[in-house]
Amino acid sequence: MIKQIYDKLSNPSTVVALLVAVAVIATILTIAMPLLDSDSLSKRMKSVASEREKIRARERERLAHRDKTVSLRTQPKAYMRQLVENFSLEKWLGTEEAKMQLTMAGFRGRQAEVAFLFFRAIAPIGLFVVTLLYMFLMFGSDMMVITKIGSAIAAAYLGLKAPELFLKNKISKRQASMRRAFPDSMDLILICVESGMSIEHAFRKVASEIGIQSIEMAEEFALTTAELSYLPDRRQAYENLGVRTGVDGLKQVSTVLIQAEKYGTPLGQALRVVAQEGRDARLLEAERKAAALPPKLTVPMIVFFLPVLFAVILTPALIQMSEKLM
Repeated sequence: MIKQIYDKLSNPSTVVALLVAVAVIATILTIAMPLLDSDSLSKRMKSVASEREKIRARERERLAHRDKTVSLRTQPKAYMRQLVENFSLEKWLGTEEAKMQLTMAGFRGRQAEVAFLFFRAIAPIGLFVVTLLYMFLMFGSDMMVITKIGSAIAAAYLGLKAPELFLKNKISKRQASMRRAFPDSMDLILICVESGMSIEHAFRKVASEIGIQSIEMAEEFALTTAELSYLPDRRQAYENLGVRTGVDGLKQVSTVLIQAEKYGTPLGQALRVVAQEGRDARLLEAERKAAALPPKLTVPMIVFFLPVLFAVILTPALIQMSEKLM
């Protein structure tokens, strides 16, 4: 049997027939495989697009529900308004800087100012009384009276600054959210403007789309759209956008829009430059954080890693020395 197989394989005509058969099968497979192969990439792209539409619809429904339950303007209680009006707190505690901080923090209208003045007046008094009672009841005669009164005064000062610290925290979080969404929003505005939309329609479209990424950015674009519709001077609406947010990129956008409104410069090219600068700024911020990581890791490495490393290196040597000494 083996000899017959060997004779067949050693026959030149058999080898040629086998090679021809392999070539024919390879040719058939080469022609037939593209016809039999399904377009998996197209199916994946369709599934991704459908999933994206589902996510977008769900987020829009969530935002619509949130818009129904949450108002841009806070509604203080009646006793807050009465206290502020009776004691004329706006005259003593209200400042233009505080009003600007309220606007940048997202608290708009007369109601927000009343609530801020109320808490700025009540917090020092409340902390002063609570701290004074705590000092006298808990420590008694073990502590000097001047120390107790000084602690109460320090608590009152902390209560006076607490609303400002709260506003600064809100402003920083709000600006961080808008900075993250700024490059993407600029790209969307650029696409809308270059497709032939006006700046009002572009802001309205971007406000409806960017809300998935940043609610704060969507609110500011929606407010700018409203101001463009009723303010007599459009440049005032652009200036208000930069003042309300305090973000450098949006201030630059407002300047670009004002110049385009005044001198008629091409808006698409200017927005493209601003969008590129926003992406570069985000990249530089990421590089800055990456460069600041090694110094931050120095102390944890010294405190946690080096003792363990020394223990691993020195322990065998100490064991050998102890065995030799014993």
